[in-house]
Amino acid sequence: MDLGIRIEKALDVALTKAEGADCPPGLAAALRYAVFPAGHRIRPRLVMAVSEACGGSDPEAADAAAAAIEFLHCASLVHDDLPCFDDADERRGKPSVHRAFGQPVAVLAGDALIVLAFETIARGVPGDARKLGGLVRLVGQAVGAPAGICAGQAWESEPTVSVSAYHRAKTASLFAGATAAGALAAGADPLAWRDLGERLGEAYQVADDISDIAATSDQTGKTSNRDSLLGRPNVAHQMGLDEALALLDRTVVEAIAAVPVCPGQAQLRAAILLETKRFLPAGLVRTAA
Repeated sequence: MDLGIRIEKALDVALTKAEGADCPPGLAAALRYAVFPAGHRIRPRLVMAVSEACGGSDPEAADAAAAAIEFLHCASLVHDDLPCFDDADERRGKPSVHRAFGQPVAVLAGDALIVLAFETIARGVPGDARKLGGLVRLVGQAVGAPAGICAGQAWESEPTVSVSAYHRAKTASLFAGATAAGALAAGADPLAWRDLGERLGEAYQVADDISDIAATSDQTGKTSNRDSLLGRPNVAHQMGLDEALALLDRTVVEAIAAVPVCPGQAQLRAAILLETKRFLPAGLVRTAA
């Protein structure tokens, strides 16, 4: 089955359980609104692609881990858009969740997606306590403290922050969690796959920084130039656009080289190259990778 179809099916099945008859209608609607229609789904694609490259021995575990990673990503976007953080009006080309449903429901929707992520892992790995524990630990580290996406968000409230530390926590941590979880789902060593995720996360964040200053809101589906307005670290601001584009290409090359030896190494490298070409919106000029 195509990875995109697998991802959407896994998300829909898990989300349907959270939308049960007892769920308040506004919360149920906000959950689905936050997850669908699809964004790029880069992180869950990475989980599944790594799992397949490592042999794909447990597709149910891979599907659960992929859905969990995407739920956590969506939760972070819901919370990131809130007035206490970025106060963003738009996400994925439509009003942000708190604009559509109000702040209280948006906070609760983000919280519910976080809980749903771990419920989904538990359902997807019912008979293997060791694998279940490993996935919960890996995913928890990617989203919590001291160096997950919650920590990345918290760095925005500190008086000073290293750009590299900020980007490692806010973006690269979930990418590293995705590659490690995909490997573990297939029975491979997750530690060997973290470097790939971290490099891909760095590349994605560089591309996001470039898009913030060089792309329009129509191209990105969210408000442009927010980093400058909010005083957020941005490598394109610091280095200039040309240097940032060159950094993006170098980081993509490093990421492809970091794919560990595995049965599907060549196919995975080709898939990563194709996926990273989508990191920048169509129409933005970039150097040749």
